[in-house]
Amino acid sequence: MIELLSPAGDKERLKFACLYGADAIYLGGKSFGLRANATNFTNEELKSSIEYAHSIGKKVYVTVNIVFHDEDLEGLKEYLEFLSEIKADAIIVSDPVVIEVLKENSIDLEVHISTQASILNEKAALFYKEIGAKRIVLAREADREEIKRIKECTDLDLECFIQGAMCTSMSGRCVLSNYATNRDANRGGCAQVCRWIFKDQDDHEFEMMPKDLNMIENIEDMINIGVNSFKIEGRMRSIYYIATVLHTYRGIIDKCINKELKKEYIDYGLHIINRVANRESVSQFYKVLPKSEEQYWNGRTEESNQDFLGLVLSSTDSVAKIEVRNYFKVGDVVQIFGPSMKTIEFTIDKITSLDKEEISVCNHPKDIVLIQVPKKCEEMSMMRVKVFDICDDF
Repeated sequence: MIELLSPAGDKERLKFACLYGADAIYLGGKSFGLRANATNFTNEELKSSIEYAHSIGKKVYVTVNIVFHDEDLEGLKEYLEFLSEIKADAIIVSDPVVIEVLKENSIDLEVHISTQASILNEKAALFYKEIGAKRIVLAREADREEIKRIKECTDLDLECFIQGAMCTSMSGRCVLSNYATNRDANRGGCAQVCRWIFKDQDDHEFEMMPKDLNMIENIEDMINIGVNSFKIEGRMRSIYYIATVLHTYRGIIDKCINKELKKEYIDYGLHIINRVANRESVSQFYKVLPKSEEQYWNGRTEESNQDFLGLVLSSTDSVAKIEVRNYFKVGDVVQIFGPSMKTIEFTIDKITSLDKEEISVCNHPKDIVLIQVPKKCEEMSMMRVKVFDICDDF
């Protein structure tokens, strides 16, 4: 089975991830995970979220992937027992001590080895297989031949990142945050020091940040060499980012599975993905070792666009109730896309308030308005600025 795996930093993001095409979700509790700055899930939220995901046929993987110091082990056994009781589909771990605690206490949980373990060779993968791992989340730095060889030699489930931020260090094994801010990146406190602007001894500014990862062009090849799970980074990303990225990759993956992929779909997907992210994205290590073109070293622009105009709360054949997210007005050409509806494009001819007062401009986020639409739209579909022409049959 080919799996599309989405992040979720809270319950809202989890629901949108499920809605927009994820087969599985990965998320973190309040402890033992590497995204301490995300909202994350209380134990009760973990339980209810897993129940919700299972009710609609989705899987949930919980991160337990910090690098453990002795003091971090307190409460680990009880937490793992809890995750087993609430039927988490797997845990994502980087430290073998977690596997030892599972075995010593006969706790029934499937183990996936985190990208933090930086696995780039078959012997390392076989080591984790021998101690009980069912899946390896390969290092972001793995190239095509390494992925192919590890699959052939181990027959493990392989999970690879396909979209999102890269790490300046080796798959997150970084001490910059500790050094500069006393926040331990390997225990969830990364301050993203690699995103900072530095000065050399001659007072020239420089950076050491890689561009984001984008594997749209390589999905078909990755399927062919045996990748099982396609992972998106971003537990702190917006619902619009999650929905757009999932919707795009879902379309590409389904086209690959059905032997229908065409270059026009890849080009369209690249346009959409490069627009929704606030950094440039490239395929990084997959085919060649990254060079200067794959890095930000002498300046960059990170500006979030205002493409997400509104969220469709409900719709008839002619009128949609929209929750405003960014500025739009009568006369704008917009698109609405949703989980299973075909993307539509139209000019906004009329906007009215809930009091039936006609208005020309929407510029207050969270306002609720009514707009005329050419056809019924799915609930929780999204209205965006028209930047590219719609690609038919995508």
